[in-house]
Amino acid sequence: MEPHIGAKSENVARSAAFLNEAADQGAGLVVLPELANTGYVFESREEAVGLAEPVPAGETTRIWTQVAAKCGLHIVAGITEQAGGVLFNSAVLIGPGGFIGTYRKMHLWGDEKKVFAPGNLGFPVYETALGRIGVGICYDGWFPEMYRLQALAGADVICVPTNWVPMPGQTAEYAAMANTLTMAAAHSNGLVIACADRIGVERGQPFEGQSLIVDRTGWPLARAGKTAEEIIYADVSLARRRSVGADNDVLADRRTDVYAEMLGFRAPASTD
Repeated sequence: MEPHIGAKSENVARSAAFLNEAADQGAGLVVLPELANTGYVFESREEAVGLAEPVPAGETTRIWTQVAAKCGLHIVAGITEQAGGVLFNSAVLIGPGGFIGTYRKMHLWGDEKKVFAPGNLGFPVYETALGRIGVGICYDGWFPEMYRLQALAGADVICVPTNWVPMPGQTAEYAAMANTLTMAAAHSNGLVIACADRIGVERGQPFEGQSLIVDRTGWPLARAGKTAEEIIYADVSLARRRSVGADNDVLADRRTDVYAEMLGFRAPASTD
């Protein structure tokens, strides 16, 4: 979709329309882009503060929760979060029964560092009626540790709200670099990954579009274009399997005698 900076009510209403449309077509899990409620290119931290909301008490999460209950959906959506005076680039996970959890972007891109604090909740994986759901946001996908740690925590699917931008050296013949990274991560971790990007140009910044859903094999099941708002769908199995060959399993074959099982990761405590 194409959120518009500062137009929060309109963005949320448009996202609700897309959620209802997806549910009407049989979707059970829907992913929306990064900062889907506010837009992305803030002129200042003060502008972001004026648009930020608490989670789950804010109006945006309340509306998405109502849609999830009405439509029987699980939703992962990007939101500008305010918690105790601190701003986070976050994503909420909501199910038909209500709010499930929050993910806060761990790796901040560019001017985000002037607006947001780095995520402080680690890489939570949530047990749901659909399976075990993990979340990443945009630039997190450049760090293989994000996918690997969630795979080791038992994730079946990783949902990625994102605002991908063109990469230096990119040419028209290639898909977005993030598409390649996502396919590699799905293959090397045995994960289903669903990425929802935004489209359009905001305050001079173009965005890539090219949302995609990738199977555990690493091959895409569905792709979006670069310029039009659209919903992509895929039927996926969340049955847990990590094999890449008859005698190989991408998690079981790890050399944990050489490197730590969880790569030395310890989930930081929340500062809420």
